[in-house]
Amino acid sequence: MSDTRDAAMESNAWPFAEARKVLKRLGGTAPEKGHVLFQTGYGPSGLPHIGTFGEVARTTMVRKAFEQLSDVPTKLIAFSDDMDGLRRVPDNIPNQDMVAKHLELPLTAIPDPFGEFESFGAHNNARLMAFLDEFGFDYEFVSATECYKSGRFDDVKMKILEHYDAIMGVILPTLGPERQATYSPFLPICPWTGRVLQVPVIERDLKKGTFVYKDADGQTYEVKVRGADCKLQWKVDWAMRWVALDTDYEMSGKDLIDSVTLSSKICRILGGRPPEGMTYELFLDENGEKISKSRGNGLAVEEWLAYAPPESLSLYMYGAPRKAKRLYFDVIPRCVDDYLGQLEKFAAEDDPAKRLANPVFHIHGGEPPRPETHLTYSILLNLASVCNTEDKGVLWGFITRYDSQATPATAPILDRLIGYAIAYYRDFVKPGKTYRAPIEMEKAALEDLARALAALPEGADAEAIQYEVYEVGKRHAFEDLRAWFKALYEILLGQSQGPRMGSFFALYGLPETLALINRALSGENLAEPADTAA
Repeated sequence: MSDTRDAAMESNAWPFAEARKVLKRLGGTAPEKGHVLFQTGYGPSGLPHIGTFGEVARTTMVRKAFEQLSDVPTKLIAFSDDMDGLRRVPDNIPNQDMVAKHLELPLTAIPDPFGEFESFGAHNNARLMAFLDEFGFDYEFVSATECYKSGRFDDVKMKILEHYDAIMGVILPTLGPERQATYSPFLPICPWTGRVLQVPVIERDLKKGTFVYKDADGQTYEVKVRGADCKLQWKVDWAMRWVALDTDYEMSGKDLIDSVTLSSKICRILGGRPPEGMTYELFLDENGEKISKSRGNGLAVEEWLAYAPPESLSLYMYGAPRKAKRLYFDVIPRCVDDYLGQLEKFAAEDDPAKRLANPVFHIHGGEPPRPETHLTYSILLNLASVCNTEDKGVLWGFITRYDSQATPATAPILDRLIGYAIAYYRDFVKPGKTYRAPIEMEKAALEDLARALAALPEGADAEAIQYEVYEVGKRHAFEDLRAWFKALYEILLGQSQGPRMGSFFALYGLPETLALINRALSGENLAEPADTAA
């Protein structure tokens, strides 16, 4: 533990760099609340998306890194701003006309368009918790509605009333003239319609703990600051939450840089200390547009998990968090193979510093599983493709012949990968497969390859096979070896990219590989399954 802690104090891995900021914040003493509080925020105006998951996953990585540096207990809160008024109807929900009738109501006061929960906010909160639970996150869910109603925020809300002028001095210079005329940190809840009102405050009474606003009807109304008769504008609300919960760490997206600055100033006015944090870049869809939970563009968590293990998604979140990345289906296979490769590197590494720099250390909280086989996701995809099957048993038939020790019981990671690969092949690879016939020069190369592979001894390994594939490519008039492999992919696999051919041929089997080459040379339609059993 001492060696690991020493290495963690020097590690360049970004979770450790963030964790050291929290450690420095403590100044050698534990917080009075008895724990370090990490917090993530969720605006449930739309269904949870991968960006939401990413913030929790990355914050958890920082939390686990901190636990390597310190013995101070930690807690992670997933906070839902479910008392916000709904400003627009999300594009990806049912019963949109019904929801449109409830605009400006708090999310927890709007009927659930899915008809499953007591409110739209409750539905989205449940969705959030469901996929956080699926990933095994250790967190405490906190609802803004419950905090307002229970009085948990009352003391800090009274401080906002006390420092009203100073807070207005922070916010007003950032607004245009029209918005300045109506802005107030307090948003009263209309007692008749239940809507969250954007109205100016015309009087304040600190002793009574109330404020007065003028409604559109010209009437004035007095509202208690304590309780749930009003909520706060979100930048003020964010600062209030930091103070009320004594938050030590919260990261946020690049689009909130200015908001972090303003909320930090307000936090200090309220006598608090802004949390440490990191600004991360936003996810983009395949068209380079920002992913939005209301539009529902980009990948959903459930969609990623249909084709890949959750650890691969965590790896995607780990890599370069300050760099914008496109998030769409085509990134999944590479991400899975990167994860498998990092598992192998971790298992082979003895240097504590290098282990701490490996992403799987942070994905698995310091205890990644041991790798099972050297089979990659891309190889499994191509095995399913060549076999033209969606039957796991067919693929396992090839695998057990390749590695007699591998079974679904002894290699559960591999067994899951086979299922994921078949699903991805069915939905993305199979519909786009286009085989082409070889030209004369390529026919000669394929005939040469068949002779070279037939001459190999029984049980030849992937490296020996790969060597022969390379040598054949060098002997023929391809522009370069990349063109040779591209021809193999297009002719034998029906796609422009593919796996390391030596590894794939070893898994598929030399007799089956020779049969595949001969089918291509004879002009047979490789899109149809061969009449050959594994």
